[in-house]
Amino acid sequence: MKQFALGLATAGLLGGVILLSRAGTATDATGARADDRAALKVEVGDKNPWTSLKLNNDPDQFTFAIVSDRTGGHRDKVFSRAVQQVNWLQPQFVMSVGDLIEGARANEDGIKRQWDEFDGYVKQFEMPFFYVPGNHDLANKMQVTQWGERYGKRYHHFTYRGALFLCLCAENPQSDGMATIDKEQQVWAAKVLEANKDVRWTFVFLHRPLWAVQGGEKNGWTAVEKALAGRKHNVFCGHVHRYQVFERNDTQYYQLATTGGGSRMRGPQYGEFDQVMLVTMKKDAPVLVNVDLGGVLSPNLRLPDSDEKGNVPKQKKDTFPVTGKIKLDGKPLEGAKITLHARDEPNEQFAAVCDGLSDDAGRFTVTTYSRFDGAPTGEYVVTVVKSDKGFNDREAAGRTVLPKPYARPATSPLKVTIKSGANDIELALDSK
Repeated sequence: MKQFALGLATAGLLGGVILLSRAGTATDATGARADDRAALKVEVGDKNPWTSLKLNNDPDQFTFAIVSDRTGGHRDKVFSRAVQQVNWLQPQFVMSVGDLIEGARANEDGIKRQWDEFDGYVKQFEMPFFYVPGNHDLANKMQVTQWGERYGKRYHHFTYRGALFLCLCAENPQSDGMATIDKEQQVWAAKVLEANKDVRWTFVFLHRPLWAVQGGEKNGWTAVEKALAGRKHNVFCGHVHRYQVFERNDTQYYQLATTGGGSRMRGPQYGEFDQVMLVTMKKDAPVLVNVDLGGVLSPNLRLPDSDEKGNVPKQKKDTFPVTGKIKLDGKPLEGAKITLHARDEPNEQFAAVCDGLSDDAGRFTVTTYSRFDGAPTGEYVVTVVKSDKGFNDREAAGRTVLPKPYARPATSPLKVTIKSGANDIELALDSK
Protein backbone atom coordinates (compact mmCIF):
# COMPACT_ATOMS: atom_id res chain seq x y z
CA MET A 1 0.00 0.00 0.00
CA LYS A 2 1.05 3.59 -0.65
CA GLN A 3 -0.06 6.46 1.54
CA PHE A 4 -1.19 9.74 -0.03
CA ALA A 5 -1.43 12.95 1.98
CA LEU A 6 -3.35 15.64 0.13
CA GLY A 7 -3.40 19.24 1.37
CA LEU A 8 -6.97 20.49 1.62
CA ALA A 9 -5.92 23.96 0.57
CA THR A 10 -4.30 22.73 -2.63
CA ALA A 11 -7.19 21.24 -4.59
CA GLY A 12 -5.81 22.67 -7.80
CA LEU A 13 -2.69 20.51 -7.39
CA LEU A 14 -4.44 17.21 -6.70
CA GLY A 15 -4.22 16.22 -10.31
CA GLY A 16 -0.47 16.93 -10.34
CA VAL A 17 2.53 15.10 -8.95
CA ILE A 18 2.30 13.75 -5.40
CA LEU A 19 5.73 13.03 -3.91
CA LEU A 20 5.97 9.96 -1.69
CA SER A 21 8.85 8.96 0.57
CA ARG A 22 9.80 5.33 1.13
CA ALA A 23 9.31 5.85 4.85
CA GLY A 24 5.62 6.56 4.25
CA THR A 25 5.73 10.31 4.99
CA ALA A 26 4.19 12.02 2.02
CA THR A 27 4.35 15.59 0.81
CA ASP A 28 2.36 17.27 -1.93
CA ALA A 29 3.77 19.61 -4.53
CA THR A 30 3.73 22.50 -2.03
CA GLY A 31 5.72 20.55 0.54
CA ALA A 32 2.81 19.90 2.93
CA ARG A 33 3.60 17.00 5.28
CA ALA A 34 1.31 14.03 5.86
CA ASP A 35 0.94 14.92 9.53
CA ASP A 36 -0.45 18.34 8.60
CA ARG A 37 -3.97 18.74 10.03
CA ALA A 38 -5.14 20.14 6.67
CA ALA A 39 -4.10 16.98 4.82
CA LEU A 40 -6.23 14.13 3.57
CA LYS A 41 -4.42 10.92 4.45
CA VAL A 42 -5.52 7.79 2.64
CA GLU A 43 -3.99 4.47 1.72
CA VAL A 44 -4.11 3.86 -2.02
CA GLY A 45 -4.26 0.40 -3.55
CA ASP A 46 -4.51 -0.98 -7.05
CA LYS A 47 -8.30 -0.66 -6.71
CA ASN A 48 -9.93 1.94 -4.45
CA PRO A 49 -13.47 2.59 -3.15
CA TRP A 50 -13.69 6.21 -4.32
CA THR A 51 -14.13 8.07 -7.60
CA SER A 52 -11.17 10.44 -7.22
CA LEU A 53 -9.09 12.33 -4.69
CA LYS A 54 -9.62 15.74 -6.26
CA LEU A 55 -11.41 17.56 -3.45
CA ASN A 56 -14.00 20.28 -4.04
CA ASN A 57 -12.04 22.93 -2.16
CA ASP A 58 -10.55 25.46 -4.51
CA PRO A 59 -9.14 28.27 -2.35
CA ASP A 60 -11.11 30.85 -4.35
CA GLN A 61 -14.42 29.02 -3.83
CA PHE A 62 -16.90 30.36 -1.29
CA THR A 63 -20.59 30.12 -0.38
CA PHE A 64 -23.00 32.78 0.80
CA ALA A 65 -26.71 32.69 1.68
CA ILE A 66 -29.49 35.10 0.76
CA VAL A 67 -32.55 35.60 2.97
CA SER A 68 -35.71 37.14 1.56
CA ASP A 69 -38.70 39.18 2.76
CA ARG A 70 -39.77 38.80 6.38
CA THR A 71 -42.67 41.29 6.32
CA GLY A 72 -46.07 41.99 4.78
CA GLY A 73 -47.76 39.95 7.50
CA HIS A 74 -44.88 37.87 8.80
CA ARG A 75 -45.58 34.47 10.33
CA ASP A 76 -44.63 33.11 13.76
CA LYS A 77 -41.12 31.79 14.32
CA VAL A 78 -40.00 31.51 10.68
CA PHE A 79 -37.25 34.11 10.29
CA SER A 80 -35.80 33.63 13.77
CA ARG A 81 -35.60 29.87 13.17
CA ALA A 82 -34.11 30.47 9.73
CA VAL A 83 -31.14 32.17 11.41
CA GLN A 84 -30.25 28.92 13.15
CA GLN A 85 -30.98 26.92 10.00
CA VAL A 86 -28.54 29.10 8.06
CA ASN A 87 -25.98 28.56 10.82
CA TRP A 88 -26.36 24.82 10.22
CA LEU A 89 -25.65 25.38 6.51
CA GLN A 90 -22.46 27.33 7.37
CA PRO A 91 -22.08 29.87 4.53
CA GLN A 92 -19.30 32.47 4.77
CA PHE A 93 -21.82 35.34 5.06
CA VAL A 94 -25.49 36.22 4.56
CA MET A 95 -27.07 38.75 2.17
CA SER A 96 -30.60 40.19 2.21
CA VAL A 97 -33.06 41.78 -0.23
CA GLY A 98 -35.00 44.05 2.14
CA ASP A 99 -38.37 44.23 3.94
CA LEU A 100 -36.84 43.25 7.24
CA ILE A 101 -39.38 44.92 9.55
CA GLU A 102 -43.12 45.62 9.14
CA GLY A 103 -42.57 49.39 9.46
CA ALA A 104 -45.17 51.55 7.73
CA ARG A 105 -47.85 52.60 10.26
CA ALA A 106 -45.70 52.26 13.40
CA ASN A 107 -44.60 55.38 15.26
CA GLU A 108 -40.97 56.21 16.03
CA ASP A 109 -40.84 54.09 19.18
CA GLY A 110 -42.56 51.23 17.37
CA ILE A 111 -40.01 51.31 14.53
CA LYS A 112 -37.19 51.29 17.07
CA ARG A 113 -38.68 48.23 18.79
CA GLN A 114 -39.05 46.44 15.47
CA TRP A 115 -35.40 47.08 14.55
CA ASP A 116 -34.28 46.02 18.03
CA GLU A 117 -36.16 42.76 17.58
CA PHE A 118 -34.76 42.15 14.10
CA ASP A 119 -31.20 43.03 15.10
CA GLY A 120 -31.53 40.60 17.99
CA TYR A 121 -32.23 37.81 15.52
CA VAL A 122 -29.49 38.57 12.96
CA LYS A 123 -26.86 38.99 15.68
CA GLN A 124 -27.28 35.26 16.24
CA PHE A 125 -25.84 34.50 12.81
CA GLU A 126 -22.41 32.89 13.13
CA MET A 127 -21.28 34.89 10.10
CA PRO A 128 -21.70 38.50 8.85
CA PHE A 129 -25.13 39.71 7.75
CA PHE A 130 -25.44 42.48 5.14
CA TYR A 131 -28.51 44.74 5.20
CA VAL A 132 -30.44 45.89 2.11
CA PRO A 133 -33.50 48.13 2.67
CA GLY A 134 -37.03 47.46 1.39
CA ASN A 135 -40.15 49.59 1.17
CA HIS A 136 -41.32 48.44 4.62
CA ASP A 137 -37.97 49.51 6.07
CA LEU A 138 -37.92 53.00 4.50
CA ALA A 139 -41.60 53.89 4.21
CA ASN A 140 -41.21 57.51 5.35
CA LYS A 141 -38.65 60.15 6.34
CA MET A 142 -38.68 59.08 9.98
CA GLN A 143 -37.73 55.53 8.99
CA VAL A 144 -35.00 56.82 6.68
CA THR A 145 -33.60 58.77 9.64
CA GLN A 146 -33.68 55.71 11.91
CA TRP A 147 -31.95 53.61 9.24
CA GLY A 148 -29.20 56.21 8.96
CA GLU A 149 -28.74 56.35 12.72
CA ARG A 150 -28.43 52.55 12.93
CA TYR A 151 -26.76 51.47 9.71
CA GLY A 152 -25.45 54.58 7.99
CA LYS A 153 -25.49 53.96 4.25
CA ARG A 154 -28.63 53.00 2.36
CA TYR A 155 -26.51 51.49 -0.42
CA HIS A 156 -23.02 50.03 -0.31
CA HIS A 157 -20.64 47.52 -1.90
CA PHE A 158 -17.80 45.17 -1.06
CA THR A 159 -15.56 42.66 -2.81
CA TYR A 160 -14.62 39.15 -1.74
CA ARG A 161 -12.31 36.68 -3.47
CA GLY A 162 -12.59 38.40 -6.82
CA ALA A 163 -16.36 38.98 -6.73
CA LEU A 164 -18.20 42.29 -6.38
CA PHE A 165 -21.30 42.65 -4.20
CA LEU A 166 -23.42 45.69 -5.11
CA CYS A 167 -26.21 46.48 -2.64
CA LEU A 168 -28.68 49.05 -3.98
CA CYS A 169 -31.53 51.02 -2.43
CA ALA A 170 -34.66 51.39 -4.55
CA GLU A 171 -36.64 53.03 -1.74
CA ASN A 172 -37.05 56.79 -1.69
CA PRO A 173 -40.07 58.12 0.26
CA GLN A 174 -39.62 61.51 -1.43
CA SER A 175 -40.37 60.01 -4.88
CA ASP A 176 -44.16 59.84 -4.30
CA GLY A 177 -44.02 56.15 -3.52
CA MET A 178 -42.28 55.22 -6.74
CA ALA A 179 -39.35 52.84 -6.38
CA THR A 180 -36.28 54.52 -7.82
CA ILE A 181 -32.53 54.31 -8.08
CA ASP A 182 -31.90 58.05 -7.78
CA LYS A 183 -29.39 59.96 -9.91
CA GLU A 184 -26.79 60.16 -7.14
CA GLN A 185 -26.94 56.39 -6.65
CA GLN A 186 -26.78 55.76 -10.40
CA VAL A 187 -23.55 57.75 -10.60
CA TRP A 188 -22.16 55.95 -7.54
CA ALA A 189 -23.02 52.52 -8.97
CA ALA A 190 -21.38 53.33 -12.30
CA LYS A 191 -18.20 54.45 -10.52
CA VAL A 192 -18.10 51.31 -8.35
CA LEU A 193 -18.58 49.08 -11.39
CA GLU A 194 -15.89 50.90 -13.36
CA ALA A 195 -13.46 50.66 -10.45
CA ASN A 196 -14.13 46.90 -10.25
CA LYS A 197 -14.32 46.03 -13.92
CA ASP A 198 -11.90 43.11 -13.61
CA VAL A 199 -13.84 41.08 -11.01
CA ARG A 200 -14.79 37.56 -12.02
CA TRP A 201 -18.47 38.02 -11.10
CA THR A 202 -20.85 40.73 -9.90
CA PHE A 203 -23.79 40.09 -7.58
CA VAL A 204 -26.46 42.82 -7.35
CA PHE A 205 -29.02 43.06 -4.53
CA LEU A 206 -32.05 45.33 -4.26
CA HIS A 207 -35.57 45.01 -2.94
CA ARG A 208 -37.92 45.52 -5.88
CA PRO A 209 -37.86 44.00 -9.40
CA LEU A 210 -37.61 47.38 -11.11
CA TRP A 211 -37.15 45.70 -14.52
CA ALA A 212 -40.62 44.08 -14.28
CA VAL A 213 -42.49 47.40 -14.39
CA GLN A 214 -42.66 50.04 -17.07
CA GLY A 215 -40.49 53.11 -16.79
CA GLY A 216 -36.95 51.77 -16.53
CA GLU A 217 -35.60 55.13 -17.63
CA LYS A 218 -37.67 56.91 -14.99
CA ASN A 219 -36.96 54.54 -12.07
CA GLY A 220 -33.23 54.41 -12.78
CA TRP A 221 -32.90 50.71 -13.52
CA THR A 222 -32.00 51.28 -17.18
CA ALA A 223 -28.96 53.26 -16.07
CA VAL A 224 -27.87 50.45 -13.74
CA GLU A 225 -28.25 47.86 -16.50
CA LYS A 226 -26.16 49.98 -18.85
CA ALA A 227 -23.40 50.12 -16.24
CA LEU A 228 -23.64 46.32 -15.82
CA ALA A 229 -23.43 45.63 -19.56
CA GLY A 230 -20.65 43.30 -20.67
CA ARG A 231 -19.87 41.80 -17.27
CA LYS A 232 -20.81 38.46 -15.75
CA HIS A 233 -23.47 39.08 -13.13
CA ASN A 234 -26.70 38.05 -11.41
CA VAL A 235 -29.37 40.19 -9.76
CA PHE A 236 -31.43 39.28 -6.67
CA CYS A 237 -34.60 40.92 -5.34
CA GLY A 238 -37.71 40.16 -3.27
CA HIS A 239 -40.84 42.28 -2.70
CA VAL A 240 -43.38 40.11 -4.56
CA HIS A 241 -43.09 37.15 -2.13
CA ARG A 242 -43.05 34.72 -5.04
CA TYR A 243 -40.07 32.98 -6.59
CA GLN A 244 -39.48 33.78 -10.23
CA VAL A 245 -36.52 33.81 -12.61
CA PHE A 246 -36.14 36.53 -15.25
CA GLU A 247 -33.89 36.01 -18.27
CA ARG A 248 -32.39 39.41 -19.10
CA ASN A 249 -29.24 40.62 -20.79
CA ASP A 250 -27.81 37.11 -21.19
CA THR A 251 -28.06 36.39 -17.46
CA GLN A 252 -30.58 35.58 -14.74
CA TYR A 253 -32.36 37.85 -12.31
CA TYR A 254 -33.81 36.03 -9.28
CA GLN A 255 -36.93 37.18 -7.45
CA LEU A 256 -36.89 35.25 -4.18
CA ALA A 257 -39.91 33.95 -2.27
CA THR A 258 -40.06 34.63 1.49
CA THR A 259 -38.19 33.93 4.69
CA GLY A 260 -41.23 34.20 6.92
CA GLY A 261 -43.01 37.03 5.09
CA GLY A 262 -46.66 37.15 4.14
CA SER A 263 -47.43 34.31 1.75
CA ARG A 264 -50.24 31.99 0.76
CA MET A 265 -47.66 29.18 0.96
CA ARG A 266 -48.99 27.02 -1.87
CA GLY A 267 -45.58 25.51 -2.56
CA PRO A 268 -42.82 25.69 -5.19
CA GLN A 269 -45.29 25.23 -8.07
CA TYR A 270 -46.63 28.68 -7.18
CA GLY A 271 -43.24 30.04 -6.09
CA GLU A 272 -44.64 30.37 -2.56
CA PHE A 273 -42.39 28.82 0.09
CA ASP A 274 -39.97 29.84 2.83
CA GLN A 275 -36.43 29.76 1.54
CA VAL A 276 -32.86 30.84 1.61
CA MET A 277 -30.79 30.76 -1.54
CA LEU A 278 -27.28 29.32 -1.32
CA VAL A 279 -24.76 30.61 -3.86
CA THR A 280 -21.39 28.92 -4.24
CA MET A 281 -18.91 30.91 -6.29
CA LYS A 282 -16.79 28.46 -8.25
CA LYS A 283 -13.78 29.30 -10.39
CA ASP A 284 -15.71 30.40 -13.47
CA ALA A 285 -19.37 30.80 -12.43
CA PRO A 286 -21.68 30.53 -9.40
CA VAL A 287 -23.78 27.50 -8.52
CA LEU A 288 -27.17 28.51 -7.10
CA VAL A 289 -29.65 26.38 -5.17
CA ASN A 290 -32.96 27.18 -3.48
CA VAL A 291 -33.15 25.71 0.01
CA ASP A 292 -36.68 25.08 1.26
CA LEU A 293 -36.48 25.77 4.99
CA GLY A 294 -38.99 23.03 5.67
CA GLY A 295 -36.27 20.52 4.84
CA VAL A 296 -33.43 22.01 6.90
CA LEU A 297 -33.50 19.96 10.10
CA SER A 298 -31.08 19.27 12.93
CA PRO A 299 -29.82 15.72 13.59
CA ASN A 300 -32.66 15.26 16.10
CA LEU A 301 -35.17 16.39 13.41
CA ARG A 302 -36.29 19.37 15.47
CA LEU A 303 -36.48 23.02 14.60
CA PRO A 304 -34.99 25.50 17.09
CA ASP A 305 -37.44 27.09 19.48
CA SER A 306 -38.33 30.76 19.07
CA ASP A 307 -40.52 33.40 20.67
CA GLU A 308 -40.91 35.41 17.42
CA LYS A 309 -44.52 36.52 17.12
CA GLY A 310 -46.19 36.91 13.74
CA ASN A 311 -48.24 39.76 12.32
CA VAL A 312 -50.63 37.98 9.97
CA PRO A 313 -53.66 40.15 9.07
CA LYS A 314 -57.09 38.77 9.80
CA GLN A 315 -59.15 37.35 6.96
CA LYS A 316 -61.45 40.09 5.63
CA LYS A 317 -64.28 37.97 4.22
CA ASP A 318 -65.51 34.42 4.65
CA THR A 319 -64.32 32.12 1.87
CA PHE A 320 -65.79 28.94 0.45
CA PRO A 321 -64.05 26.08 -1.36
CA VAL A 322 -63.66 26.55 -5.11
CA THR A 323 -62.35 23.87 -7.43
CA GLY A 324 -62.73 23.68 -11.16
CA LYS A 325 -61.72 22.27 -14.50
CA ILE A 326 -60.55 24.23 -17.52
CA LYS A 327 -60.52 23.07 -21.14
CA LEU A 328 -59.23 24.53 -24.40
CA ASP A 329 -61.08 23.30 -27.47
CA GLY A 330 -62.51 20.50 -25.37
CA LYS A 331 -59.15 19.29 -24.02
CA PRO A 332 -57.74 19.82 -20.50
CA LEU A 333 -55.58 22.96 -20.30
CA GLU A 334 -52.45 22.54 -18.19
CA GLY A 335 -50.35 25.30 -16.60
CA ALA A 336 -52.91 28.09 -16.95
CA LYS A 337 -53.30 30.80 -14.33
CA ILE A 338 -56.98 31.36 -13.54
CA THR A 339 -57.88 34.62 -11.76
CA LEU A 340 -61.28 35.71 -10.45
CA HIS A 341 -61.92 39.46 -10.60
CA ALA A 342 -64.62 41.38 -8.73
CA ARG A 343 -66.15 44.25 -10.66
CA ASP A 344 -66.61 47.71 -9.20
CA GLU A 345 -69.70 48.78 -11.15
CA PRO A 346 -69.65 52.57 -10.50
CA ASN A 347 -66.02 52.92 -11.54
CA GLU A 348 -66.01 50.15 -14.17
CA GLN A 349 -62.87 48.74 -12.60
CA PHE A 350 -61.82 45.20 -11.70
CA ALA A 351 -59.94 43.90 -8.68
CA ALA A 352 -58.21 40.50 -8.70
CA VAL A 353 -59.53 38.53 -5.71
CA CYS A 354 -58.23 34.96 -5.98
CA ASP A 355 -56.41 32.64 -8.35
CA GLY A 356 -55.19 29.12 -9.07
CA LEU A 357 -53.00 27.10 -11.44
CA SER A 358 -54.30 24.19 -13.54
CA ASP A 359 -52.66 20.76 -13.48
CA ASP A 360 -52.19 18.25 -16.30
CA ALA A 361 -55.84 17.23 -16.03
CA GLY A 362 -57.00 20.86 -16.19
CA ARG A 363 -58.05 20.83 -12.52
CA PHE A 364 -57.41 23.85 -10.30
CA THR A 365 -58.12 25.05 -6.76
CA VAL A 366 -58.62 28.70 -5.89
CA THR A 367 -56.86 30.67 -3.13
CA THR A 368 -57.76 34.08 -1.67
CA TYR A 369 -55.97 34.52 1.68
CA SER A 370 -54.25 31.24 2.53
CA ARG A 371 -53.47 27.96 0.84
CA PHE A 372 -56.50 26.76 -1.20
CA ASP A 373 -59.05 28.48 1.05
CA GLY A 374 -61.44 29.26 -1.83
CA ALA A 375 -63.19 32.56 -2.57
CA PRO A 376 -65.79 34.93 -1.07
CA THR A 377 -69.30 34.70 -2.48
CA GLY A 378 -70.12 36.92 -5.43
CA GLU A 379 -70.07 37.44 -9.19
CA TYR A 380 -66.69 37.30 -10.90
CA VAL A 381 -65.10 37.82 -14.28
CA VAL A 382 -62.42 35.19 -14.97
CA THR A 383 -59.16 35.75 -16.79
CA VAL A 384 -56.88 32.97 -18.03
CA VAL A 385 -53.24 33.31 -19.10
CA LYS A 386 -50.65 30.70 -19.95
CA SER A 387 -46.98 31.03 -20.79
CA ASP A 388 -43.79 29.02 -20.44
CA LYS A 389 -43.12 30.73 -17.11
CA GLY A 390 -45.86 29.00 -15.13
CA PHE A 391 -47.48 31.03 -12.36
CA ASN A 392 -46.69 34.70 -12.87
CA ASP A 393 -47.95 37.85 -11.16
CA ARG A 394 -47.20 40.13 -14.08
CA GLU A 395 -48.21 38.09 -17.10
CA ALA A 396 -49.03 40.60 -19.85
CA ALA A 397 -51.68 39.74 -22.42
CA GLY A 398 -49.06 39.82 -25.14
CA ARG A 399 -47.09 37.01 -23.47
CA THR A 400 -49.92 34.51 -23.14
CA VAL A 401 -50.26 31.70 -25.68
CA LEU A 402 -54.05 31.87 -25.34
CA PRO A 403 -56.31 34.31 -27.22
CA LYS A 404 -55.70 37.74 -25.72
CA PRO A 405 -59.33 38.52 -24.78
CA TYR A 406 -59.07 35.87 -22.03
CA ALA A 407 -56.17 37.75 -20.42
CA ARG A 408 -58.05 40.93 -19.50
CA PRO A 409 -61.15 41.23 -17.29
CA ALA A 410 -62.56 43.95 -19.53
CA THR A 411 -62.60 41.60 -22.53
CA SER A 412 -62.90 38.12 -21.04
CA PRO A 413 -66.21 36.37 -21.78
CA LEU A 414 -65.76 34.04 -18.78
CA LYS A 415 -67.98 34.66 -15.75
CA VAL A 416 -68.71 32.59 -12.62
CA THR A 417 -70.84 32.87 -9.49
CA ILE A 418 -69.43 31.70 -6.15
CA LYS A 419 -71.98 30.66 -3.54
CA SER A 420 -71.71 29.61 0.10
CA GLY A 421 -70.69 25.98 0.42
CA ALA A 422 -68.54 23.98 -1.99
CA ASN A 423 -68.20 25.28 -5.56
CA ASP A 424 -67.04 23.36 -8.64
CA ILE A 425 -66.80 25.39 -11.83
CA GLU A 426 -66.04 24.58 -15.45
CA LEU A 427 -64.33 26.91 -17.89
CA ALA A 428 -64.41 26.28 -21.64
CA LEU A 429 -62.00 28.26 -23.86
CA ASP A 430 -61.93 28.42 -27.64
CA SER A 431 -58.58 28.89 -29.38
CA LYS A 432 -60.36 30.66 -32.26
